[in-house]
Amino acid sequence: MSREALRGLLGGALLVLLWEGVACGFALPSYTLPAVSEILASIWVQRANLITGGATTLLEALAGYAFGTAIGITLATVIIVLPWSRSAILPVVMAVNSVPVAAYSPLVLLWFGIGVSSKIALVTLAVGFTVFLSALAGFDRVDRRSVDLLRSFGAGQASVLWRLRLPAALPLIAAGMRVATVRSLIVAIVTEMLGAQSGLGWIIYQAVVGIDFVGVWSAIFVASALSLAFFGVIGWIERKVIFWR
Repeated sequence: MSREALRGLLGGALLVLLWEGVACGFALPSYTLPAVSEILASIWVQRANLITGGATTLLEALAGYAFGTAIGITLATVIIVLPWSRSAILPVVMAVNSVPVAAYSPLVLLWFGIGVSSKIALVTLAVGFTVFLSALAGFDRVDRRSVDLLRSFGAGQASVLWRLRLPAALPLIAAGMRVATVRSLIVAIVTEMLGAQSGLGWIIYQAVVGIDFVGVWSAIFVASALSLAFFGVIGWIERKVIFWR
């Protein structure tokens, strides 16, 4: 285990001990701050429901993440290959994303229904914008003189993109993809709270309606675990793929 991972585990353990000590030491009611032990016991009792809900939310997040990443990188590539399209694409993308994603939820739920399709659509929108900006910034960071040098050796636009622009942009693209992991789960859960048939957001909503505050924290713990795992997997892939970094 790396030193960085060990520090993370140590920090998490200290947080859990502090949380447990404060909740139990001050005898805080569950609606204020339940003890970690109480939350873990609730997770075990509701494990079947939480596993099913977590799987649904993760499916929505992963599908939207894949679509959004592909769309974001594709749009950035189009702008680089066809420079005249920047003035047409960029204002539209910025206008759409100037509004919080949650504001589109009622419309998306109306268009796609309360199933997984509406959640995937909103996650795609959120992730696509994040990755698009990162990819565009990465492509733009290439020195113009390096592009001219490659072209002087007979390299075409596709060769310049593949051999120069993409390797230079990958670190920023990967950074955007890491940020998008957390955003994908947040958007999926928020949309589920507004209308769904299953998922962690739906579980949180039902727990709030039933005044089950420990149940709310149980779903939040599961969502946090999924988010950390997703972030860690993308970070591991980044270290393997971008080895020159």
